[in-house]
Amino acid sequence: MSTLKNKYTLVSEIMMKPDAFPILLEKVFLKEALEAMGRFRLGIVCIVNERFQLLGIITDGDIRRKLLKVQKPFSAFFVDDALIHAIRMPTTIQPTATLIEGVELMGQKQIWDLPVVDASGKLVGLLHLHPAIRAVLGMDSEL
Repeated sequence: MSTLKNKYTLVSEIMMKPDAFPILLEKVFLKEALEAMGRFRLGIVCIVNERFQLLGIITDGDIRRKLLKVQKPFSAFFVDDALIHAIRMPTTIQPTATLIEGVELMGQKQIWDLPVVDASGKLVGLLHLHPAIRAVLGMDSEL
């Protein structure tokens, strides 16, 4: 149902810029990662090194599954390094990919957020499912 115009829309045109989603340096506590998720009202935080290369992601679903699986007191998780609980090789996409490719990848992997990295692994954005679908359908971003 995509139009010719949005069929060629690039991920870079729709992705959230780095100031619009939580990004933390690798030496942070899990509690800080959870607080960042709450501030941005997104269920994801990206963890980067000092060169902004993506090291991993943590999602609220990952935390929920970890809490149910690991037998340790809930409060003990808060002082863990966030990177311990991160997905170290997350699914990513390049900014030059088409939006259709991004949405298809999100569907295949059953994910809502897709970190956007350049060829060197530097985090340059985040593709979130809702704005991506609106753009594919040619809907006004206000809807």
